[in-house]
Amino acid sequence: MTLSSAMATPAALSSGEPNAAGRSRTRPHVMFVPSAGMGHLLPFFRFIGALSSHDVDISIVTVLPTVSAAEAEHFDGLFKDFPTIRRIDFHLLPLDASAFPGADLFLLRWEALRRSVHLLGPLIAGINPRVTTVVTDVTMVSHVNPIAKEMDIQCYVLFVSCATMMSLLVYFPMYLDKKEAQADIGDVDIPGVRRIARTSLPQPLLDLNKLFTKQFIENGREIVKADGILINTFDALEPVALAALRDGTVVPELLPVFAVGPLSSLAREMKAEAEDTAMAWLQQQPAHSVVYVAFGNRNAVSHEQIREIAKGLEASGCRFLWVLKTTVVDRDDVAGVRDVLGDGFLERVHGRGRVTKAWVNQEEVLKHPAVGLFLSHSGWNSVTEAAAAGLPLLAWPRGGDHRVSATVVVSSGLGVWMEPWSWDGEDWLVSGEEIGEIVKEMMADAAVRERATKVGEEATNALAVGGTSHKSMLDFVAKLNTI
Repeated sequence: MTLSSAMATPAALSSGEPNAAGRSRTRPHVMFVPSAGMGHLLPFFRFIGALSSHDVDISIVTVLPTVSAAEAEHFDGLFKDFPTIRRIDFHLLPLDASAFPGADLFLLRWEALRRSVHLLGPLIAGINPRVTTVVTDVTMVSHVNPIAKEMDIQCYVLFVSCATMMSLLVYFPMYLDKKEAQADIGDVDIPGVRRIARTSLPQPLLDLNKLFTKQFIENGREIVKADGILINTFDALEPVALAALRDGTVVPELLPVFAVGPLSSLAREMKAEAEDTAMAWLQQQPAHSVVYVAFGNRNAVSHEQIREIAKGLEASGCRFLWVLKTTVVDRDDVAGVRDVLGDGFLERVHGRGRVTKAWVNQEEVLKHPAVGLFLSHSGWNSVTEAAAAGLPLLAWPRGGDHRVSATVVVSSGLGVWMEPWSWDGEDWLVSGEEIGEIVKEMMADAAVRERATKVGEEATNALAVGGTSHKSMLDFVAKLNTI
């Protein structure tokens, strides 16, 4: 993977506007520095949309080329919806991918960003109006925060996972400092939050030589020096973790934490080719009768396991809408649905099941009254979208931070986590029979639905005027105006 090193210079714009007294005032100018992967980009786009209603200038660094087609389409949609947001194209320095055997394209992109991010200093310095605040993705905070401090501008981190995962990030370097040098990574007991079992840690953290792990440790040490952390969560969803982060229980530093979630999709986030037909089909289904199945945009499930899921959905007798994914990067996904699912499956479930490989508006699907259960990898965007919809979630973590997120699914009452079910790198299949039984059981459980409905009400209250997330957003905007 070799990329050019050229950088585009943004156009100069007015640096201020008159206030009520006729004097010139300088609006805050916030530059967003996202990374790669839709799981990271969507929270940035959604937070930018929310912030755009406040009196601030906004720029966003756009790294080219994007890794996936979905990223490119979402960037295009963002700038169409918000034409006043400055697009600052950023081309990376060359990176020799052969130096990182086995690393996926998204991890390589994060590393290329980290190695090129020193170029941001001159870029920021040349922008008019002056940048007053940088909001960076956590994957780059170890490099971006020092640059911001040197330039005397604020630096915040938009953390795209849960507050529980945030507590693991900031505590993990301390855990390593305390453990014996030769000791293996074991359970991590985060002060004031919870014990994260070794088997629930993101798998790369078990090997300190992994690229992801080195990035994780560096970012964990640096993030506590940032001016604050924005998290796509809300107080009622993670009260224990948020309190422990804010009061110095997790780490001695008092971390300004702004819980601003659940972040909502933009007005026109992306019109997928399957969206109209999927929504039209949902309109014809009875209330709470459909199982929505999706494992995120970066999680490829093996063909063998996909066929067991198919058997389970068929055996459950439930209606279902299944967004099927077989590769990590969407541009590589060329397998046909029938090739993956096997002969006869689509015919046998005709009328009560739909399978698509195209993007759908997941947030809209989850809020549809026909949907009664979400079978998910428990990626954090999916968890917060289910919480906002008040929809029960059956968590089947696939990798990364998913098992940490699943602990929140359980503790909040949003749903159920099948802890024995396998995830990436584990060599056994969960049988279709077991999947079908659990799906059928959850669809019939009124208590599960009632608990999830309560979480949805708490999410609505958090975002309402005077709610905890609404106040957090106003507090953050107030911080922007202190420059």
